[in-house]
Amino acid sequence: MTEVTLDRIMSAAPFAGLTKPASAALKEQIGLGLSAPGRAISNRRARVIWAGQRMWLVAADVALDGLAAVTDQSDAWAILRIEGPGVVDVLARLVPIDLRADHFKGGHTARTMLGHMSVGITRVGAQAFEVMAMRSMAATLVHELQSAAENVAAR
Repeated sequence: MTEVTLDRIMSAAPFAGLTKPASAALKEQIGLGLSAPGRAISNRRARVIWAGQRMWLVAADVALDGLAAVTDQSDAWAILRIEGPGVVDVLARLVPIDLRADHFKGGHTARTMLGHMSVGITRVGAQAFEVMAMRSMAATLVHELQSAAENVAAR
């Protein structure tokens, strides 16, 4: 488990009927448009992570004036990367979704529960995931993941 730090995280919620123009403006600014629902995309400059109905998290400084509500979320999120053999078994103890590779492929992302916390989970590699939780829950997130990993290792 390692901490992931992003310099900037902005939430982007396009106004009604303006999703396509907001995506086009975003693509012009950072080289990426809004990702499809349930997907995360990235390039060398930025990341775009679907975060729920008509909501994306953008790891870059963006301005979408008149197209979307944009809020700085940089201090709101704790992000952990968990990886290695058995990572799916560890997460299976904590989340109610199927994260096996044939169901949840690279670039897939989901909003779900991890224990009693609301989180976002993104597959970032064959045996690697990033888990995003509210910063106030960071210690609990680490504890839950550590306990589950220890239990899987003890088997």
